[in-house]
Amino acid sequence: MRSLHWWPLHSQTSDVAAKGIHRIRPKHVKDLIPLMILMVIIFLVLLFWENELDEEAMAATLEQLHVDYPQSDIPIRYCNHMVIQRVIKEPNNTCKKEHFFIHERPRNINSVCNSPRMVTCQNYAPSLCFLSEIKFKMTVCKLTEGTRYPACNYRVFATEGFIVVTCDDMGPAKIERYTE
Repeated sequence: MRSLHWWPLHSQTSDVAAKGIHRIRPKHVKDLIPLMILMVIIFLVLLFWENELDEEAMAATLEQLHVDYPQSDIPIRYCNHMVIQRVIKEPNNTCKKEHFFIHERPRNINSVCNSPRMVTCQNYAPSLCFLSEIKFKMTVCKLTEGTRYPACNYRVFATEGFIVVTCDDMGPAKIERYTE
């Protein structure tokens, strides 16, 4: 039976060595283990860092959508300005018919999740909703004209009302609505 390699093994080895090409031998693999461990650690750090940033972004979005504390000093067209500044619109780029901004400290809004006053969520969602025990100062923006964002015009209504929130382990997950 003929061998697949017809040249002598020692000449092949010498040709490879002469070209500066080295084969990885089992003893050299041990030298790569610290590098592989470092690469796994870097991968895990980046993976968890990305998830942490997503959670922060979600929390910031909740405050960005509904919390204006202390209340911005915008004397004219408060709602129009805030809706544009915070990019508040429906998913299909239409104007929201109504939106509200709460002028209260975020920690006071977070405490609503400890309220004993539980209510039915909108659309009968399976999660629990909590009604605040105190009224919060807020500004309600009601659409007066416009259909496509950003060409939306709102009327401003200053009021005080209870808020209804859904909560998870981190606090308020969504501010569902307000009630006067």
